[in-house]
Amino acid sequence: MAEQKSEIVGMKKRCELLGITRSTLYYKPRKVNDIELINEIYEIYERWPFYGYRRIHVELRRRGIVINHKMVQRLMQVAGIRAIYSTPKTSIKNMGHLIHEYLLKDLDIVRPNQVWQVDITYIKIKHGFVYLICLIDVFSRRIVGWHLSTFLDAESCMQALQNALLDEHPEIINSDQGCQFTSATWTDFLTKNNIKISMDGKGRWVDNKYIERLWRTIKYESVFLNSFDTVAQARAALNKYINFYNELRPHQTLNYHTPNEIYNLKIIPSKQSLFDSFVANRKECVMIPKII
Repeated sequence: MAEQKSEIVGMKKRCELLGITRSTLYYKPRKVNDIELINEIYEIYERWPFYGYRRIHVELRRRGIVINHKMVQRLMQVAGIRAIYSTPKTSIKNMGHLIHEYLLKDLDIVRPNQVWQVDITYIKIKHGFVYLICLIDVFSRRIVGWHLSTFLDAESCMQALQNALLDEHPEIINSDQGCQFTSATWTDFLTKNNIKISMDGKGRWVDNKYIERLWRTIKYESVFLNSFDTVAQARAALNKYINFYNELRPHQTLNYHTPNEIYNLKIIPSKQSLFDSFVANRKECVMIPKII
């Protein structure tokens, strides 16, 4: 009886039979520590700030980092990272701090310096992250003060506020319930300067919606179009963009006037009046002949 020889199936053939690529067999997950993981999460977040922990978990797996989605959620909480639409927090709440009432409900905002809003966002640079604090005038959308810092603390927020107060004085400043804005440093200063304190309600990011829209505008029109190696580069680029935003960028909700124009006019004229002003300000009006 003839001896039957067992056929050895090669690696390529086995992969074909299983319907997988050969690279899958040689795949080894990346090993990273918590600090490296947070840096990876920051990088994903800065590119897609609307990603929550589930989508970031998927992207990490796509990059070869095998990690549980609960760990991603925990690290995002530790680092203060959140999707721009999913939760109201921009910083960690201090349970020992006093929370103030939200004063903007049903309030008609009809003039500059009636209400300012303040918030913090993250900006990626080559070797880490910096923090941008901005205050805006709600009526005109004008950025009245800002500060870029390597520290996420109350003192950095105070610097932005003091920059804003060089020119004007608001009646109300609204913020979230982050520890920077519930700190005694911040609240005592506002009280001493006769500025009313308003804070977003729990779970209501929409209460601070104007400055949330500002973050999206700054990131898509400036930050995501640049690569910053140093804090100085980021500061210079932001200074240039904020001047552009205030002085030249037409704002849709302002009938395409600029924030500075509305801030100075103290009213919001119609879009037609804007076009009329273009003609009035020109020395010569160039007429385009009608084609018959």
